[in-house]
Amino acid sequence: MTRRVAITGLGTITPLGHDVETLWRALLDVRSGISTTELFDASTFPTTFSAQVKGFDLADHLPNAADHAHAGRATRFALAAARQAWLQAGLDRGGVEPARLGLYLGCGEGSLDFDSFAGCLIDAWRDGRLDTVRWAELAHQRMDRHRELEQEANMVAAHLAAQFDVRGATFNVLTACAASTQALGEATWLIRRGDADAVISGGSHSMIHPLGLTGFNRLTALSTRNDALETASRPFDMTRDGFVLGEGSSILILEDLDTARRRGATILAEVIGVGSSADAFRITDQDPAGDGAAAAMRLALDDAGLAPGQIDYISTHGTGTQQNDTVETKAMKAAFGEAIRSIPCSSVKSMVGHLIAAAGATELITCVLAIRDGVLPPTAHLATPDPECDLDYVPNAPRRRNVDIAMSNSMGFGGQNDSIIIRRYAP
Repeated sequence: MTRRVAITGLGTITPLGHDVETLWRALLDVRSGISTTELFDASTFPTTFSAQVKGFDLADHLPNAADHAHAGRATRFALAAARQAWLQAGLDRGGVEPARLGLYLGCGEGSLDFDSFAGCLIDAWRDGRLDTVRWAELAHQRMDRHRELEQEANMVAAHLAAQFDVRGATFNVLTACAASTQALGEATWLIRRGDADAVISGGSHSMIHPLGLTGFNRLTALSTRNDALETASRPFDMTRDGFVLGEGSSILILEDLDTARRRGATILAEVIGVGSSADAFRITDQDPAGDGAAAAMRLALDDAGLAPGQIDYISTHGTGTQQNDTVETKAMKAAFGEAIRSIPCSSVKSMVGHLIAAAGATELITCVLAIRDGVLPPTAHLATPDPECDLDYVPNAPRRRNVDIAMSNSMGFGGQNDSIIIRRYAP
């Protein structure tokens, strides 16, 4: 018999709050987490704004924060989010053997050692020598070995494994914007097949640095609405011109249902369906027909044993780029048929920004809260409907609605598509 998978803990660090309830209140108040970029001087970039995590100090969340003094920004976010989830799940009181505790994250590369890199280049230029020998001398003197190590994507998992004594299967997947949803799906499979009793899963990412901003600007993926930055993220709106780069971390505790009940844990929701597919199309462009994304949704529905009309709410990928929103709308129509006309769907990226590898886990947390509270977070800044995006996107204000079953969608560069379905827990 396939084991059932419960969600027992939630934790988050986002531009709209450093805990789950603060994030949720901000989303229902339709607040924007977008502001002028302060992590570096972006005044000469085509996009001068982002969705930054502000006022964050790991010491506010972790008693032994000093043990992770050299950790990268994304790692510090993940440590704080994971501890929130860990405490809510009651795992600080035990109940899961370290060898039966897994870790499956979707995390991106860390920020590069830009200060040292730029310093080497400037020093070499000033002394009139840009040759390889002089560069090597300066690099040896100035490059920070800790920051070099911390830019590796698996460092987040390494820090979390040490912090929470994870001795079981430990993985990190980097499938761009789909990463944390894929991680949660594969964590579900780990538990179902008996390879772990509980898994710390989710994602963390911070690309608000010169290389990250330059890359997305060159791809023309970012909004350049510098004169109206707080409303720049406009998923499904006719005037949308790209996404807003964000950062943060969201972590969930997934657990074998019997283990959770035996421990006396509060079960927040149950994961019942997972679907994953690839477009096999282009590196950055989605298949314009939406076939790959539709396939992931159908696979999740089949895995859950559901008919399309049984879904009460969909948290969309909804980035605010011209292509993504049109393709995702097509894909939902293909996967759900006429049933999609009665299913509300929304994009919280309109307020929190696009957290890249951490986006999907953040959006799944909002699905858990929608089930808990019977309210849907809106798609903000949707003022001019796009005829090609003609579904119910819960525009501009939260909506009361009973939610028993919710789906969350994620799509990443490279053509990765992932969908996950959760439902209200029924003993």
